[in-house]
Amino acid sequence: MRTFSSFLGRKVETESGRGFGRCRDLRATIEPGNAVVEGLVVGRRGLLEHFGVGGPAEHRRDVVPWAAVVRIQGDRIIVRDGTEVQ
Repeated sequence: MRTFSSFLGRKVETESGRGFGRCRDLRATIEPGNAVVEGLVVGRRGLLEHFGVGGPAEHRRDVVPWAAVVRIQGDRIIVRDGTEVQ
């Protein structure tokens, strides 16, 4: 099991090494008794969103879909090649 805080600050990059910046937050849907992670909020604008500056709709391009995550390796979160931030 991983904690929310264990994702913060990790580099997010594709399998071939293209970087998206660091994970600044997670986006999730809260369901009864459960939280479902939908994406990783990345980059500078993601950091601003984490601190409440701006709104989520303004920063959709800074979210990497959770379904694209391939593995977590050391201080990096590796996502599928071809992944685009939303």
